[in-house]
Amino acid sequence: MNKKKIINDPVYGFIEISSEGLFDIVEHPYFQRLRRIKQLGLTNFVYPGATHTRFQHALGAYHLMGMAIQVLRNKGIEITPVEEEATLAAILLHDIGHGPFSHALEESIIDGLHHEELSLLFMHALNAEFGGHLDLAINIFRGQYHKQFLHQLITGQLDMDRLDYLKRDSFFTGVTEGVIGSDRIVRMLNVVNDKLVVDHKGIYSIEKFLIARRLMYWQVYLHKTVISSEILLLNILKRAKQLALNGTELFSTPALGHFLYRPVSRNDFFGNDALAHTKPEISTGIRKNLDSFAHLDDNDIIASAKVWSDHPDTVLSILSNNLVNRSLYRIEMRNEEFPPEYVGNIKNVVRDLYKLEDRDMEFLVHQDSISNNAYSSEDEQIQILYHGGILKDIAEASDMLDISVLSKTVKKYFLCYPKDALGSNL
Repeated sequence: MNKKKIINDPVYGFIEISSEGLFDIVEHPYFQRLRRIKQLGLTNFVYPGATHTRFQHALGAYHLMGMAIQVLRNKGIEITPVEEEATLAAILLHDIGHGPFSHALEESIIDGLHHEELSLLFMHALNAEFGGHLDLAINIFRGQYHKQFLHQLITGQLDMDRLDYLKRDSFFTGVTEGVIGSDRIVRMLNVVNDKLVVDHKGIYSIEKFLIARRLMYWQVYLHKTVISSEILLLNILKRAKQLALNGTELFSTPALGHFLYRPVSRNDFFGNDALAHTKPEISTGIRKNLDSFAHLDDNDIIASAKVWSDHPDTVLSILSNNLVNRSLYRIEMRNEEFPPEYVGNIKNVVRDLYKLEDRDMEFLVHQDSISNNAYSSEDEQIQILYHGGILKDIAEASDMLDISVLSKTVKKYFLCYPKDALGSNL
Protein backbone atom coordinates (compact mmCIF):
# COMPACT_ATOMS: atom_id res chain seq x y z
CA MET A 1 0.00 0.00 0.00
CA ASN A 2 1.30 3.45 -0.90
CA LYS A 3 1.41 5.39 2.37
CA LYS A 4 2.87 8.60 0.98
CA LYS A 5 -0.25 10.61 0.33
CA ILE A 6 -1.11 14.13 -0.81
CA ILE A 7 -4.08 15.88 0.80
CA ASN A 8 -5.73 18.93 -0.76
CA ASP A 9 -6.23 21.57 1.92
CA PRO A 10 -8.33 24.71 1.23
CA VAL A 11 -5.89 26.93 3.14
CA TYR A 12 -2.45 25.75 1.95
CA GLY A 13 -3.16 23.64 -1.12
CA PHE A 14 -1.46 20.25 -1.22
CA ILE A 15 -0.15 18.77 2.04
CA GLU A 16 2.17 15.78 1.68
CA ILE A 17 2.26 12.95 4.21
CA SER A 18 5.95 12.25 3.86
CA SER A 19 6.50 8.90 5.58
CA GLU A 20 4.78 5.60 6.35
CA GLY A 21 5.01 6.20 10.10
CA LEU A 22 3.24 9.56 9.85
CA PHE A 23 0.59 8.06 7.57
CA ASP A 24 -0.06 5.33 10.16
CA ILE A 25 -0.71 8.05 12.76
CA VAL A 26 -3.15 9.85 10.46
CA GLU A 27 -4.99 6.60 9.69
CA HIS A 28 -5.30 5.53 13.33
CA PRO A 29 -8.86 5.68 14.80
CA TYR A 30 -7.62 8.02 17.56
CA PHE A 31 -6.60 10.56 14.92
CA GLN A 32 -9.53 9.95 12.56
CA ARG A 33 -11.83 10.83 15.46
CA LEU A 34 -10.66 14.44 15.06
CA ARG A 35 -12.72 14.62 11.86
CA ARG A 36 -15.79 14.55 14.11
CA ILE A 37 -14.72 17.37 16.43
CA LYS A 38 -15.23 20.95 15.35
CA GLN A 39 -12.20 23.18 15.75
CA LEU A 40 -14.25 26.08 17.11
CA GLY A 41 -16.99 24.30 19.04
CA LEU A 42 -20.29 26.12 18.55
CA THR A 43 -18.79 29.17 16.83
CA ASN A 44 -20.76 28.22 13.71
CA PHE A 45 -23.82 29.52 15.62
CA VAL A 46 -22.32 32.96 14.93
CA TYR A 47 -20.15 32.35 11.84
CA PRO A 48 -21.89 29.64 9.78
CA GLY A 49 -18.72 28.71 7.90
CA ALA A 50 -16.85 27.73 11.06
CA THR A 51 -17.48 24.00 10.72
CA HIS A 52 -13.85 23.00 10.15
CA THR A 53 -12.39 20.27 12.34
CA ARG A 54 -9.47 19.43 14.58
CA PHE A 55 -8.39 16.98 11.88
CA GLN A 56 -7.91 19.81 9.39
CA HIS A 57 -6.10 21.94 11.95
CA ALA A 58 -3.69 19.14 12.88
CA LEU A 59 -2.79 18.63 9.22
CA GLY A 60 -2.33 22.38 8.75
CA ALA A 61 0.01 22.64 11.73
CA TYR A 62 1.89 19.60 10.40
CA HIS A 63 2.29 21.34 7.02
CA LEU A 64 3.71 24.49 8.61
CA MET A 65 6.05 22.39 10.75
CA GLY A 66 7.47 20.74 7.65
CA MET A 67 8.06 24.19 6.15
CA ALA A 68 9.71 25.46 9.34
CA ILE A 69 12.10 22.53 9.50
CA GLN A 70 13.22 23.08 5.90
CA VAL A 71 13.65 26.82 6.50
CA LEU A 72 15.83 26.24 9.56
CA ARG A 73 17.92 23.62 7.75
CA ASN A 74 18.55 26.08 4.93
CA LYS A 75 19.88 28.51 7.55
CA GLY A 76 22.38 25.95 8.83
CA ILE A 77 20.43 24.59 11.80
CA GLU A 78 21.01 20.85 12.16
CA ILE A 79 17.81 18.81 12.28
CA THR A 80 18.28 15.11 11.57
CA PRO A 81 15.70 13.07 9.62
CA VAL A 82 14.83 11.24 12.86
CA GLU A 83 14.26 14.54 14.68
CA GLU A 84 12.21 15.82 11.75
CA GLU A 85 9.82 12.85 11.78
CA ALA A 86 9.50 12.97 15.57
CA THR A 87 8.68 16.69 15.53
CA LEU A 88 6.14 16.19 12.75
CA ALA A 89 4.54 13.34 14.72
CA ALA A 90 4.38 15.51 17.84
CA ILE A 91 2.62 18.38 16.05
CA LEU A 92 0.18 15.95 14.40
CA LEU A 93 -0.77 14.65 17.84
CA HIS A 94 -0.64 17.90 19.81
CA ASP A 95 -4.46 18.23 19.96
CA ILE A 96 -5.48 14.57 19.91
CA GLY A 97 -6.75 14.85 23.50
CA HIS A 98 -9.51 17.33 22.65
CA GLY A 99 -13.03 16.28 23.59
CA PRO A 100 -16.34 17.08 21.89
CA PHE A 101 -16.61 20.68 20.66
CA SER A 102 -12.95 21.31 21.53
CA HIS A 103 -12.50 23.98 24.23
CA ALA A 104 -16.23 24.37 24.86
CA LEU A 105 -16.32 21.29 27.12
CA GLU A 106 -12.75 21.48 28.41
CA GLU A 107 -12.45 19.76 31.80
CA SER A 108 -16.22 19.20 32.05
CA ILE A 109 -16.51 15.64 30.74
CA ILE A 110 -13.52 14.62 32.87
CA ASP A 111 -13.17 16.77 35.95
CA GLY A 112 -9.85 18.60 36.18
CA LEU A 113 -8.26 17.04 33.08
CA HIS A 114 -6.85 19.36 30.41
CA HIS A 115 -6.69 18.29 26.77
CA GLU A 116 -2.88 18.58 26.68
CA GLU A 117 -2.57 15.94 29.39
CA LEU A 118 -4.94 13.68 27.47
CA SER A 119 -2.95 14.28 24.29
CA LEU A 120 0.16 13.05 26.06
CA LEU A 121 -1.68 9.98 27.36
CA PHE A 122 -2.92 9.17 23.83
CA MET A 123 0.65 9.54 22.59
CA HIS A 124 1.87 7.02 25.16
CA ALA A 125 -0.89 4.60 24.16
CA LEU A 126 0.04 4.97 20.49
CA ASN A 127 3.72 4.62 21.35
CA ALA A 128 3.04 1.24 22.95
CA GLU A 129 1.08 0.19 19.86
CA PHE A 130 3.82 1.39 17.50
CA GLY A 131 6.63 -0.35 19.36
CA GLY A 132 8.26 2.72 20.92
CA HIS A 133 8.59 4.70 17.69
CA LEU A 134 7.11 7.79 19.36
CA ASP A 135 9.69 7.98 22.17
CA LEU A 136 11.46 10.98 20.68
CA ALA A 137 8.20 12.67 19.66
CA ILE A 138 7.00 12.45 23.26
CA ASN A 139 10.25 13.88 24.62
CA ILE A 140 10.09 16.79 22.18
CA PHE A 141 6.40 17.37 23.00
CA ARG A 142 7.23 17.48 26.73
CA GLY A 143 10.23 19.77 26.27
CA GLN A 144 12.61 17.08 27.52
CA TYR A 145 14.78 16.89 24.40
CA HIS A 146 18.05 18.82 24.32
CA LYS A 147 17.03 20.84 21.24
CA GLN A 148 14.53 23.13 22.92
CA PHE A 149 13.70 25.04 19.75
CA LEU A 150 11.90 21.94 18.45
CA HIS A 151 9.60 22.09 21.48
CA GLN A 152 9.05 25.82 20.87
CA LEU A 153 7.83 25.02 17.37
CA ILE A 154 5.09 22.92 18.99
CA THR A 155 4.20 25.15 21.92
CA GLY A 156 5.39 28.72 22.22
CA GLN A 157 4.58 32.30 21.31
CA LEU A 158 5.11 31.55 17.62
CA ASP A 159 4.32 27.85 17.45
CA MET A 160 2.88 26.13 14.39
CA ASP A 161 -0.36 25.54 16.30
CA ARG A 162 -1.07 29.27 16.62
CA LEU A 163 0.11 30.09 13.11
CA ASP A 164 -2.32 27.57 11.66
CA TYR A 165 -5.37 28.18 13.80
CA LEU A 166 -5.32 31.95 13.28
CA LYS A 167 -5.08 31.63 9.51
CA ARG A 168 -7.51 28.68 9.32
CA ASP A 169 -10.08 30.16 11.68
CA SER A 170 -10.09 33.51 9.89
CA PHE A 171 -10.51 31.66 6.58
CA PHE A 172 -13.53 29.62 7.71
CA THR A 173 -15.21 32.36 9.75
CA GLY A 174 -14.63 35.00 7.10
CA VAL A 175 -13.16 37.36 9.70
CA THR A 176 -10.44 39.00 7.63
CA GLU A 177 -8.93 40.81 10.63
CA GLY A 178 -7.39 37.49 11.64
CA VAL A 179 -5.51 36.89 8.39
CA ILE A 180 -1.77 36.51 9.05
CA GLY A 181 1.23 35.89 6.83
CA SER A 182 2.02 32.47 8.25
CA ASP A 183 4.28 31.56 5.32
CA ARG A 184 6.23 34.79 5.77
CA ILE A 185 6.60 34.26 9.53
CA VAL A 186 7.80 30.67 9.05
CA ARG A 187 10.40 31.81 6.50
CA MET A 188 11.72 34.41 8.95
CA LEU A 189 12.32 31.89 11.77
CA ASN A 190 15.85 31.23 12.99
CA VAL A 191 17.61 29.69 15.99
CA VAL A 192 20.12 31.36 18.32
CA ASN A 193 21.47 29.62 21.43
CA ASP A 194 18.88 26.84 21.02
CA LYS A 195 16.05 29.39 21.10
CA LEU A 196 13.61 30.22 18.33
CA VAL A 197 14.01 33.79 17.06
CA VAL A 198 12.75 35.87 14.14
CA ASP A 199 14.96 37.53 11.52
CA HIS A 200 14.54 41.30 11.65
CA LYS A 201 12.95 41.39 8.17
CA GLY A 202 9.94 39.62 9.67
CA ILE A 203 9.15 42.17 12.38
CA TYR A 204 6.15 43.64 10.55
CA SER A 205 4.65 40.18 10.10
CA ILE A 206 5.04 39.60 13.85
CA GLU A 207 3.33 42.91 14.60
CA LYS A 208 0.46 41.90 12.33
CA PHE A 209 0.31 38.46 14.00
CA LEU A 210 -0.04 39.95 17.49
CA ILE A 211 -2.75 42.38 16.44
CA ALA A 212 -4.63 39.66 14.53
CA ARG A 213 -4.51 37.37 17.55
CA ARG A 214 -6.02 40.05 19.77
CA LEU A 215 -8.78 40.82 17.28
CA MET A 216 -9.62 37.15 16.70
CA TYR A 217 -10.03 36.50 20.42
CA TRP A 218 -12.56 39.26 20.96
CA GLN A 219 -14.27 38.98 17.58
CA VAL A 220 -14.41 35.16 17.32
CA TYR A 221 -13.16 33.04 20.22
CA LEU A 222 -14.67 35.23 22.96
CA HIS A 223 -17.58 36.65 20.95
CA LYS A 224 -20.44 37.08 23.39
CA THR A 225 -22.83 34.85 21.42
CA VAL A 226 -20.17 32.13 21.25
CA ILE A 227 -19.80 32.40 25.03
CA SER A 228 -23.59 32.18 25.40
CA SER A 229 -23.80 29.00 23.31
CA GLU A 230 -20.89 27.35 25.10
CA ILE A 231 -22.37 28.09 28.54
CA LEU A 232 -25.61 26.53 27.34
CA LEU A 233 -23.75 23.40 26.22
CA LEU A 234 -21.85 23.22 29.51
CA ASN A 235 -25.04 23.50 31.54
CA ILE A 236 -26.73 20.77 29.51
CA LEU A 237 -23.89 18.38 30.25
CA LYS A 238 -23.74 19.46 33.88
CA ARG A 239 -27.48 18.87 34.35
CA ALA A 240 -27.33 15.52 32.56
CA LYS A 241 -24.46 14.35 34.78
CA GLN A 242 -26.33 15.52 37.89
CA LEU A 243 -29.44 13.55 36.90
CA ALA A 244 -27.49 10.47 35.84
CA LEU A 245 -25.51 10.29 39.09
CA ASN A 246 -28.81 10.53 40.99
CA GLY A 247 -30.14 7.50 39.12
CA THR A 248 -32.32 9.20 36.51
CA GLU A 249 -32.56 7.26 33.28
CA LEU A 250 -31.18 9.20 30.33
CA PHE A 251 -30.63 8.38 26.69
CA SER A 252 -26.95 8.44 25.81
CA THR A 253 -24.50 6.82 23.47
CA PRO A 254 -22.34 4.15 25.21
CA ALA A 255 -19.28 6.42 25.18
CA LEU A 256 -21.14 9.37 26.70
CA GLY A 257 -22.90 7.10 29.20
CA HIS A 258 -19.51 5.96 30.49
CA PHE A 259 -18.85 9.51 31.72
CA LEU A 260 -22.40 10.43 32.74
CA TYR A 261 -23.12 7.56 35.10
CA ARG A 262 -19.86 7.52 37.03
CA PRO A 263 -17.76 10.37 38.46
CA VAL A 264 -14.68 10.20 36.22
CA SER A 265 -11.86 12.58 37.14
CA ARG A 266 -8.19 13.15 36.45
CA ASN A 267 -7.27 10.52 39.05
CA ASP A 268 -8.93 7.84 36.94
CA PHE A 269 -6.35 8.57 34.23
CA PHE A 270 -3.31 9.57 36.28
CA GLY A 271 -3.86 7.93 39.65
CA ASN A 272 -0.17 7.08 40.06
CA ASP A 273 1.15 10.06 38.11
CA ALA A 274 1.99 7.67 35.29
CA LEU A 275 3.28 10.35 32.98
CA ALA A 276 6.20 11.10 35.29
CA HIS A 277 7.85 8.07 33.72
CA THR A 278 9.35 7.84 30.25
CA LYS A 279 7.26 4.80 29.29
CA PRO A 280 4.32 4.56 31.70
CA GLU A 281 2.34 1.36 31.92
CA ILE A 282 -1.24 2.03 30.93
CA SER A 283 -3.42 -0.12 33.16
CA THR A 284 -6.61 -1.86 32.02
CA GLY A 285 -8.72 0.73 33.87
CA ILE A 286 -6.93 3.68 32.31
CA ARG A 287 -7.12 2.05 28.88
CA LYS A 288 -10.89 1.56 29.29
CA ASN A 289 -11.39 5.22 30.20
CA LEU A 290 -9.11 6.31 27.35
CA ASP A 291 -10.91 4.16 24.78
CA SER A 292 -14.29 5.42 25.98
CA PHE A 293 -13.09 8.99 25.60
CA ALA A 294 -11.71 8.13 22.16
CA HIS A 295 -15.24 7.17 21.06
CA LEU A 296 -16.65 10.55 22.12
CA ASP A 297 -17.19 13.30 19.58
CA ASP A 298 -19.61 16.11 18.76
CA ASN A 299 -22.20 13.64 17.46
CA ASP A 300 -22.62 11.98 20.88
CA ILE A 301 -23.54 15.30 22.49
CA ILE A 302 -25.87 16.56 19.76
CA ALA A 303 -27.69 13.22 19.38
CA SER A 304 -28.25 13.07 23.14
CA ALA A 305 -29.40 16.69 23.37
CA LYS A 306 -31.99 16.07 20.63
CA VAL A 307 -33.47 13.23 22.68
CA TRP A 308 -33.20 15.15 25.96
CA SER A 309 -35.39 17.88 24.45
CA ASP A 310 -38.35 15.69 25.38
CA HIS A 311 -37.07 14.58 28.79
CA PRO A 312 -39.45 14.95 31.77
CA ASP A 313 -36.85 17.01 33.65
CA THR A 314 -37.84 20.61 32.96
CA VAL A 315 -34.35 22.08 33.19
CA LEU A 316 -32.74 19.50 30.90
CA SER A 317 -35.53 19.72 28.31
CA ILE A 318 -35.48 23.55 28.24
CA LEU A 319 -31.72 23.70 27.84
CA SER A 320 -31.60 20.94 25.21
CA ASN A 321 -34.41 22.48 23.19
CA ASN A 322 -32.63 25.80 23.26
CA LEU A 323 -29.41 24.26 21.96
CA VAL A 324 -31.06 22.25 19.19
CA ASN A 325 -33.07 25.26 18.00
CA ARG A 326 -30.34 27.85 18.66
CA SER A 327 -32.42 29.76 21.17
CA LEU A 328 -29.45 30.92 23.19
CA TYR A 329 -29.17 32.75 26.49
CA ARG A 330 -29.30 36.51 26.43
CA ILE A 331 -25.83 37.60 27.52
CA GLU A 332 -24.72 40.89 29.05
CA MET A 333 -21.06 41.89 29.34
CA ARG A 334 -19.48 44.52 31.56
CA ASN A 335 -16.05 45.62 32.66
CA GLU A 336 -17.05 45.26 36.31
CA GLU A 337 -18.97 42.68 38.29
CA PHE A 338 -22.76 42.72 38.17
CA PRO A 339 -24.46 44.10 41.29
CA PRO A 340 -25.94 41.28 43.43
CA GLU A 341 -29.35 42.96 43.51
CA TYR A 342 -29.45 43.07 39.69
CA VAL A 343 -28.62 39.37 39.43
CA GLY A 344 -31.10 38.58 42.19
CA ASN A 345 -33.89 40.38 40.37
CA ILE A 346 -33.22 38.35 37.20
CA LYS A 347 -33.22 35.11 39.20
CA ASN A 348 -36.59 35.98 40.73
CA VAL A 349 -38.10 36.64 37.30
CA VAL A 350 -36.69 33.41 35.82
CA ARG A 351 -37.74 31.36 38.86
CA ASP A 352 -41.34 32.56 38.57
CA LEU A 353 -41.40 32.24 34.79
CA TYR A 354 -40.29 28.59 34.73
CA LYS A 355 -41.61 27.53 38.16
CA LEU A 356 -38.19 26.34 39.28
CA GLU A 357 -36.64 25.52 42.63
CA ASP A 358 -33.79 27.69 43.92
CA ARG A 359 -31.35 24.80 43.54
CA ASP A 360 -32.01 24.71 39.78
CA MET A 361 -31.42 28.40 39.12
CA GLU A 362 -27.71 27.93 38.39
CA PHE A 363 -28.62 26.29 35.07
CA LEU A 364 -30.77 29.20 33.85
CA VAL A 365 -28.92 32.21 35.29
CA HIS A 366 -25.14 32.01 34.98
CA GLN A 367 -22.46 34.59 35.70
CA ASP A 368 -18.72 34.35 35.24
CA SER A 369 -15.80 36.20 33.65
CA ILE A 370 -13.47 35.86 30.67
CA SER A 371 -9.99 37.25 30.16
CA ASN A 372 -7.39 37.40 27.44
CA ASN A 373 -4.10 38.92 26.38
CA ALA A 374 -2.54 38.83 22.92
CA TYR A 375 1.07 38.51 24.06
CA SER A 376 2.05 36.69 27.24
CA SER A 377 4.85 38.54 29.00
CA GLU A 378 5.30 35.55 31.31
CA ASP A 379 6.24 33.13 28.48
CA GLU A 380 9.48 33.14 26.53
CA GLN A 381 9.57 36.44 24.67
CA ILE A 382 9.61 36.85 20.90
CA GLN A 383 13.19 37.79 20.05
CA ILE A 384 14.10 39.71 16.87
CA LEU A 385 17.52 38.89 15.33
CA TYR A 386 19.56 41.72 13.76
CA HIS A 387 22.84 41.72 11.84
CA GLY A 388 25.80 40.90 14.03
CA GLY A 389 23.76 38.52 16.16
CA ILE A 390 22.05 41.27 18.15
CA LEU A 391 18.78 40.18 19.75
CA LYS A 392 15.98 42.50 20.82
CA ASP A 393 12.67 41.66 22.44
CA ILE A 394 9.71 42.52 20.21
CA ALA A 395 8.64 45.07 22.83
CA GLU A 396 11.90 46.95 22.25
CA ALA A 397 12.21 46.27 18.53
CA SER A 398 8.74 47.34 17.46
CA ASP A 399 8.24 51.02 16.69
CA MET A 400 4.50 50.61 16.27
CA LEU A 401 3.18 48.27 18.97
CA ASP A 402 2.78 49.06 22.63
CA ILE A 403 3.50 45.54 23.89
CA SER A 404 2.51 46.56 27.42
CA VAL A 405 -1.02 47.06 26.09
CA LEU A 406 -1.07 43.78 24.15
CA SER A 407 0.30 41.84 27.12
CA LYS A 408 -2.17 43.39 29.56
CA THR A 409 -4.86 40.94 30.62
CA VAL A 410 -8.31 42.27 29.74
CA LYS A 411 -11.08 40.88 31.93
CA LYS A 412 -14.80 41.08 31.25
CA TYR A 413 -17.75 39.89 33.32
CA PHE A 414 -20.80 38.30 31.76
CA LEU A 415 -24.30 37.29 32.82
CA CYS A 416 -26.47 34.76 30.95
CA TYR A 417 -30.21 34.24 31.35
CA PRO A 418 -33.16 33.12 29.17
CA LYS A 419 -34.40 35.56 26.57
CA ASP A 420 -37.96 34.79 27.69
CA ALA A 421 -37.28 36.77 30.85
CA LEU A 422 -36.78 40.01 28.89
CA GLY A 423 -40.45 40.91 28.86
CA SER A 424 -41.00 40.08 32.52
CA ASN A 425 -40.27 43.28 34.46
CA LEU A 426 -36.53 43.35 33.78
